[in-house]
Amino acid sequence: MIAVAGSTIEIIRGDITDQDVDAVVNAANNHLWMGAGVAGAIKQKGGDAIETEAVTLGPINIGDAVITSGGTLSARHVIHAAGMGQDLRTDHDKVAAATASSLERAKENNLTSIAFPAIGTGVGGLSLEACARAMIDTVVDYLVANKTLLERVRFVLFDEEGHETFQQQLRTKFSR
Repeated sequence: MIAVAGSTIEIIRGDITDQDVDAVVNAANNHLWMGAGVAGAIKQKGGDAIETEAVTLGPINIGDAVITSGGTLSARHVIHAAGMGQDLRTDHDKVAAATASSLERAKENNLTSIAFPAIGTGVGGLSLEACARAMIDTVVDYLVANKTLLERVRFVLFDEEGHETFQQQLRTKFSR
């Protein structure tokens, strides 16, 4: 855990669908249909209504994000971050843009807490290292440059490899 501009950045190992935060982020495609991976887990636990609402807001540009209700999740909202298009491929810049857009939606909706998965590391094919670098750099830079109500930004990694990779990137960011 590290404090940045009045917010706390946390990296935990767990299930993003269990997070008690204002919003969880869905690693979405730009048409906002929810298939497998994080999207599938959110839809399964939070209900089909999340996808139904999201699809009515799309398609959106790759790198953009929209916000919906959280269905039956503990989180009040789901922020759908389009880190990839219909080709289901992504890269550092797309993930960074989707992360920044998610933070903008949180700011616009006066949210105080948000939980991110490792966007693009599943079907998107992005390495954990590239994802962690893109997301952590973007979050830190955003928090420093913008006044928000965010008190807590949490990265939720499902496995130990992801958890350790994000922890290492956070340490690296603050040792420069």
